[in-house]
Amino acid sequence: MWAFARKDPRKPVFAAKVAVALALITLLVFLREPSDIASHSVWAILTVVVVFEFSIGATLSKGFNRGLGTLIAGGLALAVAELAAQMGKYDMVVLIISTFVVAFCATLTKLHPKMKPYEYGFRVFLLTFCYVTVSGYNTGEFTATAISRFLLIALGAAVSLGINIGIHPIWAGEDLHTLVAKNFAGVAKSLEGCVDGYLTCMEYERIPSKILTYEASDDDPVYSGYRAAVEASTQEEALLGCAIWEPPHGPYKMMKYPWKSYTKVGGALRHCSFSVMALHGCILSEIQAPPESRKVFCAELHRVGHEGAKVLRELGQRVKTMTKLSSRNILSEVHFAAEELQKKIDENSYLLVNTERWEVIPRHARTAQTHDGANDAADKDESPENTTVDSLHISNSFASNPFLSRYSSNPFLGRYDSGSMMVGSLKAQSSWPVRQSFHPSFPFESGESRTYESASALSLATFASLLIEFVARLQNLVDAFEELSDKANFKDPVEEPSTISREPPGVLARIHDFFRLK
Repeated sequence: MWAFARKDPRKPVFAAKVAVALALITLLVFLREPSDIASHSVWAILTVVVVFEFSIGATLSKGFNRGLGTLIAGGLALAVAELAAQMGKYDMVVLIISTFVVAFCATLTKLHPKMKPYEYGFRVFLLTFCYVTVSGYNTGEFTATAISRFLLIALGAAVSLGINIGIHPIWAGEDLHTLVAKNFAGVAKSLEGCVDGYLTCMEYERIPSKILTYEASDDDPVYSGYRAAVEASTQEEALLGCAIWEPPHGPYKMMKYPWKSYTKVGGALRHCSFSVMALHGCILSEIQAPPESRKVFCAELHRVGHEGAKVLRELGQRVKTMTKLSSRNILSEVHFAAEELQKKIDENSYLLVNTERWEVIPRHARTAQTHDGANDAADKDESPENTTVDSLHISNSFASNPFLSRYSSNPFLGRYDSGSMMVGSLKAQSSWPVRQSFHPSFPFESGESRTYESASALSLATFASLLIEFVARLQNLVDAFEELSDKANFKDPVEEPSTISREPPGVLARIHDFFRLK
C-alpha cells in the first residue's frame, strides 16, 4: 500500500478528502433541530459516498444527475399523491399503477444510447419516487418527505463539491491532456524499436505469453509503447465525459473548451499505432527475410523510422506545452525519407522476390499461342542452345547475390550486423523457420523449404510497405493536432535561438545603436 500511495500521491489525498466530507456530514446526526432533517441525515451521508468522485468533473456530473433526478421524482411523486388522495378508497390502486408506469418508462428511456450519461440520474429518480410515495403514504406527509430528501441531497452534494475543489483539486481535463501527450512518446519509442530490431534481425527466443494474450508487458518496451496508445480509447472517453462538466481552470480558460478535439488527436495517434503494431508483428513472424537483403535497404528504413519518431515526439511536446507548430512542413523530412525508400524499392524490386522458381514459357510456345502458328518457321531456325537458354530463367539466391555482397561491407551498416544481437530473451533471426515440416513425423520435403524461401523474400517488402503506410497516416495526425491548436487557442511558438540571425549588424545599425545608448 505504501508503494501504491507513493506511485500516485493524489489517491491518498482523495481518500483524505472523502473522510473529511463524511466527518462533516456526520455532524448532522447530533443536531436536535430541525428534527426532520436530523432523522433523515443518512441521505446526506449516502450522497457524499456516492457523489464524491476522484475528479471534479465526475463529481459535478454525478451531483447534477442526483439533484435533477431527485427534484423531478419528488415533484412527480407529489402529483401522484395528490391524484391518489382524490380517488378515495382507490388510492392504493393509483399508487401501484403509477409506480409500474413510471418504472417502465424510466427504465426503457435509460436504455437508450443517448441517455447513457444520465443513467445514474434515472436510478436516483426511481429510488426517490418509490421512497417518497411509500413513505408519504405511510406517514401522510408527502411534501415534507420530498423536501427533506431534496435538501439533504443538495447539502451532501455541496459539501462534496466544496471539499473536492477547495482541497487539492483533481481535474479530469488535465488527466486527458496528460494522457494524450504521453502516448506520443510511447508510440515513437515503439516505432524506433521495431525498425532497429528488424534491422538487427532481433528475434524472441520465446514469444512472451503476455503479448499473445494482449496483456501488459513492461519487460518489452516495444510492445508496451504502442499498446498504451491502443488501449487508451476507453480511458479517453471516460475522461472526456467528466472534463466537459468542468468549469474553466488553469490553462483551460475557455468556456466550452474543445475537449473532444483531444480525443480526435488520440484517435489519429491510435491509427498510427496500428501500423507500429503490424511492424512488430513482422518481427514476431516465423518467416523472415535474410539479413543480406535487409542490409540493402537498411539506411532508408532507418531514416524513415527515425524521422517518423521525430515527428511523433515533436507533436507530443507541442500538445504537452500547448504550443502551435512553428512550421507547416513538419512532415517534409519524413516524406522525403519515404520517397527515398520507395525509390530504393523500385530500383531493387527484384531483390524482394525469389525468382529461382520462375519459369519462362519457351518462345516458340508463346508465339504459337499468340499468333496461331504464324511464326513457327522463324522459331524453328533458332539454334537449340538459344532455345534452351531462352526457355529457362536462372537467378542467384539472396545469399550468393553479388549485389548484396557490396552492402555487407558498408561501414554505415556495421551496427546493424546480424552478429550484434540483443541479450536476454532475444536472439538472431533465421531466414525462415528451422522446422522442416508442419508434421514432425513426415519426411523432409524440399518443396516446403522453397515455399518458406519464397515467402521470406516478400517479408521485407511487407515491412517496408507498412513503414510507408505509417508515414501516410501521419498526415491525419498533424491535421487533428492543427484543429486542436486552433480551437483551443494554443500559444504561438517561440522563435528558437538557432533560427535567429547571427550575422554582424551593418554600419547604419551600429550607428543607430551607438546614439541610442548615448
